Amino acid sequence: MIVRRIPSSLRPLHSPAWLSSQAGLGEAQKGRAVPDDGLNLQDFISGDLADRSSWEEYKGNLKRGKGERLRLPPWLKTEIPLGKNYNRLKNSLRDLNLHTVCEEARCPNIGECWGGGEHGTATATIMLMGDTCTRGCLFCSVKTSRKPPPLDPNEPLNTAKAIAAWDLDYVVLTSVDRDDLVDGGAEHIAKTIRILKDMKAELLVECLAPDFRGSLSSVETVVNSGLDVFAHNVETVRALQRKARDPRANFHQSLAVLKHAKAVYPTMITKTSLMLGLGETDEQVESTMKELRDAGVDCLTLGQYMQPTRRHLKVEEYVTPTKFLHWENLGTKMGFLYTASGPLVRSSYKAGELFLKNLVQKRRADPET
Repeated sequence: MIVRRIPSSLRPLHSPAWLSSQAGLGEAQKGRAVPDDGLNLQDFISGDLADRSSWEEYKGNLKRGKGERLRLPPWLKTEIPLGKNYNRLKNSLRDLNLHTVCEEARCPNIGECWGGGEHGTATATIMLMGDTCTRGCLFCSVKTSRKPPPLDPNEPLNTAKAIAAWDLDYVVLTSVDRDDLVDGGAEHIAKTIRILKDMKAELLVECLAPDFRGSLSSVETVVNSGLDVFAHNVETVRALQRKARDPRANFHQSLAVLKHAKAVYPTMITKTSLMLGLGETDEQVESTMKELRDAGVDCLTLGQYMQPTRRHLKVEEYVTPTKFLHWENLGTKMGFLYTASGPLVRSSYKAGELFLKNLVQKRRADPET
């Protein structure tokens, strides 16, 4: 769950501005290989910020050769602010026994999101249905098990308590996959959303949902729960699905989930995400974007894949900020409501909540918009 307090002074965000806080990689860190237990906070913190004007002159390899492990380029180095917001969120989440994708997936943006940044916004990504997934995708470091612990019946209420305590107006819920459950956990997610709406009717809710093994009835359960934005990630281009994702996931199934959400609720805003750097070609990215737009997907985020541990897929290429800007511009031309594209962009990292908030409110006032 992403929870964000939206300051009225913020404008809709675009990736060039989002990259303004990204810094250069120090010399001592450039040659580090990914350790067995993955990258940690210090691997993404720099002292002096690199001169961004020199990024185009970066001489390191951006594409992986045989047997090679790529070094982090300068634009993936970030100065991470820690402070009161970070500690407050961490303590509150622990007290309520809530799990975060930020920690489980080793996200390098955790300090910036939890710390709040210059506007004091605080963001945390909480996984519903526990911290253990039934899938074993090769890009993700979340714990996996064929039979995770039972669902916590208090989790929906605890989640609502956390949101109420933080005085939020836009919330994003996400979850692990639970293929061991008959409905994939759809009713548990829907219950959480209903409680949130009961406690705070004006609260806007986005849900980053699983694919429920393709169960369209489960998709309907979530879509009809009162949420405002339905998100589901296709993760990568069609050709690399089997390489990156668990065999129970695939592009066709994910696309069907997104299509059905729109069919059930035509004015529902839909959203998905792509990782780049897994070996995809420009033609494959463009083709994937076209398929998503043809399926009625409204919003798209694109970010750099980063290997969480040695056991996971290697980075095949570090995509430059200039290339990410190209994909953002193409997304705009294709007709996406917005395209969030940048090296450190994640499906729910600075993903345009203010833009979506304004859009949802506008559609509520005029469904024909």
